[in-house]
Amino acid sequence: MSVKANEAASKKARAALVKSLDPQNRGDSDLLDRFDRWGSDLISGLAEVYDIQTALPMVIDVLIACHANRDESLRARDRKRVLEPDWFQKADTIGYVAYTDLFNKDLAGLQSRIDYLKKLKVTYLHLMPILEPRPGANDGGYAVMNYRALRPDLGTMKQLREVADELHDAGISLTLDLVLNHVAEEHEWAEKARMGDKKYQEYFYTYPDRTVPDQYEKSLPEVFPDFAPGNFTYDKKLKAWVWTTFNSYQWDVNWANPAVFSEFADIIGNLANHGVDCLRLDAIAFIWKRMGTQCQGEPEVHAITQAIRAFARILAPALIFKAEAIVGPAQVGAYLGEGDRAGKLSDLAYHNSLMVQIWSSIAAKDAKLLEFTLSRFKAIPSNTAWGTYLRCHDDIGWAIDDSDAHHVGLNGHEHRMFLADYFTGKFWGSGSRGADFQMDKASGERRTSGTAASLTGIEQFLDDKNKPEVDKAIARYLCAYTMVFGFGGIPLLYMGDEIGLFNDYDYLKDKAKADDSRWLNRPAMNWAHADEAAAGKKPTSVHTRIRKGMQNLIDVRSRLASLHAGVATRAVAGRGQGVVIFERLNPAGNLTQIYNLGEGVRWVGREELPNLNWKVVDHLTGNEFELGEGINMSQYQSLWLQSK
Repeated sequence: MSVKANEAASKKARAALVKSLDPQNRGDSDLLDRFDRWGSDLISGLAEVYDIQTALPMVIDVLIACHANRDESLRARDRKRVLEPDWFQKADTIGYVAYTDLFNKDLAGLQSRIDYLKKLKVTYLHLMPILEPRPGANDGGYAVMNYRALRPDLGTMKQLREVADELHDAGISLTLDLVLNHVAEEHEWAEKARMGDKKYQEYFYTYPDRTVPDQYEKSLPEVFPDFAPGNFTYDKKLKAWVWTTFNSYQWDVNWANPAVFSEFADIIGNLANHGVDCLRLDAIAFIWKRMGTQCQGEPEVHAITQAIRAFARILAPALIFKAEAIVGPAQVGAYLGEGDRAGKLSDLAYHNSLMVQIWSSIAAKDAKLLEFTLSRFKAIPSNTAWGTYLRCHDDIGWAIDDSDAHHVGLNGHEHRMFLADYFTGKFWGSGSRGADFQMDKASGERRTSGTAASLTGIEQFLDDKNKPEVDKAIARYLCAYTMVFGFGGIPLLYMGDEIGLFNDYDYLKDKAKADDSRWLNRPAMNWAHADEAAAGKKPTSVHTRIRKGMQNLIDVRSRLASLHAGVATRAVAGRGQGVVIFERLNPAGNLTQIYNLGEGVRWVGREELPNLNWKVVDHLTGNEFELGEGINMSQYQSLWLQSK
């Protein structure tokens, strides 16, 4: 669409806003100002995908309705964050990820534990799927049946707002999941489609026979080949084949329909009006379909994200987006914005490669692959940040690029097989207790499930009563997490990792979960251990030792301005095998981090540390010393150094 046409659409939309609002009212005036700031991003994003004359009036109607329902306390939060847009980039932003029921039963239980999170210095809480899912199998809550209600056992939308307010009072922002690619087959839209409503049938991809689906299948991968092969499911009531990328009960929605965009804009507005500060855009890469491609990361995905983000900025600038885009180094930057879209898409994206490369370096005791892979990442927009993590609620997919592996003298397939063997304990001496997930029958490659404490060997060596190996495993665990916290962005601490929770094998007793090993790394919070560790009781226990180390890491990071996410980290492989050096050149003070993932003591020479003066301070310990000719690093030692 032409620039002139977009300008005309913008004037018409603004006139509609003025007609519905009172410019003398502060909140209404703020909305108009924000439309003047972000309206062009909204309109240009919409115009790339839809007929703007059709789509924009629908979106403006939603904007007006959602604005009317946004109360003054949230509008005040909006005004504050407009003046502090980098709030989520600051070094004292500490993330925590939890399932509400596994954390403490329900929202009421969560409320009773907000003080625990506050003392841990958490400022960003991600509650895993809590919107109402379909009954029975629901892909861990990602098959949403109702976006306007919560799981009944967790609480109500009214309680959600109360929890959000309490979290805000404690200095904690709330993140929830928003599933964009699909809805549960029991969702109202799907039910109406089955009943013959043409409007809602156009919300989905449906086909009378296999002709078109078979054409698409030629280029489509399978997400869950073991228990959900193929990408289409025949629905007897609809008498049609439905696009179902993930599971037969999850119907992909048709984002080519502007009415779908409008529906999700309204859903986003409703969640924002319940106090949600960040939405994790689940399966964002999949929302646009194009024949002959893998239907992931198509250009329209980014145009739609730009329009959604602009809508949210106009309505509720306190709200940010996190892209769940588990893609390679060359693709992930597009979800934060590149070229003309730089800084106009999601505010956060997961750094999946960092997670994979930390584990790979631990197993190989070599950092060359980590250094090369991370060097391929382009600079991200200065108003965005990475979400960094050691593990999450899901499995670990060994996303090792064949060309990266070849560059450092490895065979990609063999290295992926090695990692899967190592972290499931098949490799002698690893001590890991992971489990295989989703084996590829052709290649034998598979992903891995397990908690961080079990994957690093703490559980195994504790059972073996091998104290030296337990000590080494704890050091390995804390070193890995120190890399996550030191990289920049928002470090995401998965629930229970602050005390080193082990695998939960009880999932095997539950028929609904037994076939999904990811439940291995979703243990319920052990509050007896957590409370003891937080109080410093049983100082020699694994849980207390880990909590002490994690708390020190959080405390140090929170006061270190050099870790502001607006500055990128450069990864360098040290001369000593297994040594990793992270360099952060920041106006607040250059920071050089050194990690030894190799076997035994490693030497780091003075010439490897060009950004440090003769005298330095290690922020992790507070020790000051002279570099001399270099540093002897003990195994799994971490240093965060600045010049004195």
